[in-house]
Amino acid sequence: MEDAVLDDYARCAAEIAREAGAILRDRFDQPHEIRFKGAIDMVTEADQAAEALIAGRLRERFPDHDLLGEEGARGAAGDARFRWDIDPLDGTTNFAHGLPTFAVSIGLEEDGALVCGTVYDPMRDELFVARRGGGATLNGAPIHVSATDTLLASLLVTGFSYDLAQRDQQARIWRDFLTRVQAIRQTGSSALNLCYIAAGRLDGYWERGISPWDVAAGALMVMEAGGAVTDLRGGPFRADDRQILASNGALHEQLLAVIAPYQTQDAATAGVTLGA
Repeated sequence: MEDAVLDDYARCAAEIAREAGAILRDRFDQPHEIRFKGAIDMVTEADQAAEALIAGRLRERFPDHDLLGEEGARGAAGDARFRWDIDPLDGTTNFAHGLPTFAVSIGLEEDGALVCGTVYDPMRDELFVARRGGGATLNGAPIHVSATDTLLASLLVTGFSYDLAQRDQQARIWRDFLTRVQAIRQTGSSALNLCYIAAGRLDGYWERGISPWDVAAGALMVMEAGGAVTDLRGGPFRADDRQILASNGALHEQLLAVIAPYQTQDAATAGVTLGA
């Protein structure tokens, strides 16, 4: 695909993300209509309104493309060459509790390969954009991963499954890292975790049970900023595989060495996280 076409896709996604972000920002301080998709997995009217806008804009602009939205948006037939992975509100739990850390995430895949991604944080007005071969930017300025090369100096981030039964295993990995690193964070937004690695604010992120819409855009951001993204065993990353290890690259093998002993459980039974 020509760079000019990718640039057009990226510009379009950025414009739509800003529009959706305005919906979230305007509704942030308002009472919310909340329902639960699981025991602790919530969705608000803002998720649905933002996804409706994003899906409508993409269907109008790219009627032959497939859509995969967290709240159910779908597009063309499933065998479409292009698929947009949409998280209208990555960080719903934060949003519903009045914590201003959440984002709109829009990623595009071509035949399963990530080609462009946009993540917009409406509360900080930070727009992250990446396209294949074109680098990653924050509000138009190039960004790059950190140079941290030792675990003890690293700042990591992770997330925990909405499946409560799976949290014990996840906590064991967290505890193992806790004595080896400077600190560990949990932002509540997979998309922002990845963008912060791309921008050099964080050094590594691991999670199992994430969905394509959580990580598609952010994973490309890390790759284009010079970092590494794999599955939890160091194999090729695919947005549909429900697991991710992302880092600045320099730390990747060290992170894998800590995680490896915990990867005996089959991924299909390791829990599902449908967004944040």
